[in-house]
Amino acid sequence: VCRVFKKTSGNGGLTLYLGKRDYVDHITKVEAVDGVVKLDPADFGDRKVFVQLACAFRYGSEDLDVMGLCFRKDIWIHQVQLYPDGTKPALSAMHETLMKKAGDNSYPFSFEIPNNLPCSVSLQPGPEDKGKACGVDFEVKTYLAKEKNNPDEKIEKKDTARLVIRKIQYAPSHVGAGPKADVCKSFMMSDKPVHLEASMEKDLYFHGESIPIKVKINNESNKTVKHIKITVEQTTDIVLYSADKYTKPVLSQEFGETVEANSTFEKTLTIKPALSENKEKRGLALDGRLKDEDTNLASTTMSKEVLGILVSYKIKINLMVAGGGCSSFDVTVELPLNLMHPKPEGTFSPHIVEFVTTEVEV
Repeated sequence: VCRVFKKTSGNGGLTLYLGKRDYVDHITKVEAVDGVVKLDPADFGDRKVFVQLACAFRYGSEDLDVMGLCFRKDIWIHQVQLYPDGTKPALSAMHETLMKKAGDNSYPFSFEIPNNLPCSVSLQPGPEDKGKACGVDFEVKTYLAKEKNNPDEKIEKKDTARLVIRKIQYAPSHVGAGPKADVCKSFMMSDKPVHLEASMEKDLYFHGESIPIKVKINNESNKTVKHIKITVEQTTDIVLYSADKYTKPVLSQEFGETVEANSTFEKTLTIKPALSENKEKRGLALDGRLKDEDTNLASTTMSKEVLGILVSYKIKINLMVAGGGCSSFDVTVELPLNLMHPKPEGTFSPHIVEFVTTEVEV
């Protein structure tokens, strides 16, 4: 079964068809956005049909777009004319499938998403926030207008049809060796130090996967390690016209392991950061979501040369050493963490003959 997503304009003259709503960024190239618009030009008059793909950063609810204020900044936008005298792209298997579904008077289009655009990310709203979440989104829109891009021309909502899509990345098929970090710290009133080493088996983990961390402690001091605390922090770097970076904890877990003076400790401690434990944290970066779908913590941004929102994670392993100065957690190492989704099995096949057409609300 192949799902076809469609959205019809309020005037009934434009119907937008897409074969999927998730487009994979393979780092070197992003999947093409191939779609079709079915036309009923009876009421078009002297207006033309255009289609556009826009990537935008939304930093306020559309409900706040009052008094001429706009809370949406376009990062990238591309428009093409479909009718009349539109440019016809080379037909792909997806085009042929959608045109067969749409029937007569359907016009294909294709967009290439640049490599330097961010993946779809939403920022978690607070409990009292209403409307769409802030973040980066992609939208395909077809509309009627007299001119391609005239800011003074008012385009009626009934003369448009739009579908939100997502740009996503999946984990590479091969993962690398895991990171390792160590530190040696001395304390006042103690001749010898505490050695802490932490390591992971691989450099990438999937959302929902348990993350084992191997912890080694050589406590040569005369102090007692009271317990171990592991924290996972998410850093969101908003790179647009000015830089804005902030860090939020997404996991904090204490382990009641005691390491006496002049003794050693070696154990694998397991953590699992999840959105379910962070539902109330306003501004937390999440993977972009479509209407009424569940999501998860945002995936790590693998390409750092992008505009929009960059997401990264790090793990902090802290030792609480009794009498080790003013701070409770005196010995700390950090490990980078990459969180992603595995690549799903199965791809689009143009030979599928059974369709489920979904009329989309957004």
